[in-house]
Amino acid sequence: MTTTEINPSPRPAAPPQATTPAGDRKPPLALGPLIALSLGYFLVMLDVTVVNVAIPDIRTSLDTGASAMQWIVDGYSTVFAGLLLLGGGLADRLGHRRMFLTGLGVFTAASLACGFAASPGVLIAGRLGQGAGAALLVPASLALLQVTYPDRALRARAIAIWGAVASVAFGAGPAVGGLLVSGFDWRSVFWLNLPVGALAVFLTLRHVPVSPRKTNARRMDPLGQILGIVGLVALAGGLNEAGSHGWTSPLVLTAFGLGTAALIAFALVERTLEAREATGRTERAPLLPPSLFRSGAFTSTAAIGLLISLGYYGMLFLTTLYFQQERGYSVLATGLALLPSVCMGLIAAPLFSRVAARTGPYVPMAAGLALGTTGFLAWVLAGPHTPYPVLLFALVATGLGQTMTALAATAAIIEAAPASGAGIASAVFNVSRQVGSAVGVALFGTFVAASDTFTSGLRLSAGIAAAAFATGTLLALSVRRRSAQRNA
Repeated sequence: MTTTEINPSPRPAAPPQATTPAGDRKPPLALGPLIALSLGYFLVMLDVTVVNVAIPDIRTSLDTGASAMQWIVDGYSTVFAGLLLLGGGLADRLGHRRMFLTGLGVFTAASLACGFAASPGVLIAGRLGQGAGAALLVPASLALLQVTYPDRALRARAIAIWGAVASVAFGAGPAVGGLLVSGFDWRSVFWLNLPVGALAVFLTLRHVPVSPRKTNARRMDPLGQILGIVGLVALAGGLNEAGSHGWTSPLVLTAFGLGTAALIAFALVERTLEAREATGRTERAPLLPPSLFRSGAFTSTAAIGLLISLGYYGMLFLTTLYFQQERGYSVLATGLALLPSVCMGLIAAPLFSRVAARTGPYVPMAAGLALGTTGFLAWVLAGPHTPYPVLLFALVATGLGQTMTALAATAAIIEAAPASGAGIASAVFNVSRQVGSAVGVALFGTFVAASDTFTSGLRLSAGIAAAAFATGTLLALSVRRRSAQRNA
């Protein structure tokens, strides 16, 4: 990797917009950078779900066992979560555009390896490579949104579109995967990433301005990087295994113990490094400065990211099983039944951009959390024979509430972070969301397995999801109140 970044375009096509003066017409939203950044996030979110429907064909084609299949599905998210902090730190240090392009390259190359895989080991390695590429490009993508759209109203619109594209990718994954597998074979779900990745690279080189490296960057923090990776990979891996092996299995307990010890050591190392850096006693900068968490807005928003992912994705896992196991829906019918929830980004995006431009992110965040709370409470009333139209409110309310909250929290975390630390701040937010999702799926799956009936486990999980969203509502209102008092 070279030490400088060169923009092959003779002119940056998307200079940062200036804040709109009062009474002037709103500046136009530069679409070139937004399309490039949205395509990268589209790939990341699509591959969370698109592979699931190809699992039966992969098992038959590669003669794959249950353990290998689990790593083909979960290895992606495990490495993604484990390397996010490293990806955010590298983006801040080496340049956000450089790391976004690097992540796209790694992701696309890993997709190529998956498409050519002739054995389970190669396919697993490719999926782990996809997770590594995703961890490099997502924090850089968010940081580039901050730099490219400094005006709050424009940034709210950009984040709304960026998040809506990701929401559609996540929701459409099963349908897209089903069409590709039916029309071609399982390898086609990975071939799809190649033209999309190539287009994203081309548009990034052409439209996304170069982001400068830190000119006064101190030496890196290798011990913190190792501890952070070990801690997050062990924690995410333990959560993934808990659903199938049980929370008290030796494998899961060992993973949790290792992850907890590594993360405690990581926190101590980072605090020590920041203290020594402040007094000039070291040339190393901490990977994750603990001072970031002195901001109540930053800490609360990161916690909200964990809560919404725990509640929504944990319940999405159960509702998928509910329609298939309790109601006897086919895979395609289940995907269609969930569309009112997973595709709410198409409604949430324009709604969020309009409200956030006037009020800031915490008003739509609190509204989304309150709506999600109501939707999960409606699931408490669901039974094995509840008519589908009765469930529509719960599906729409939880999907719209989660997506609105996620968009608002993304905007809030960018506003709360210093420009020089946008990459690591967005990485912290995405780590919290990944951990929340893994906890929700593992925890709610355990409740269903331990309950007398599926419905009773579903209702208990819905109550916990509602409590998570209600807690997030209180946090968002608290931050909004403190912000109003400071500005008064």
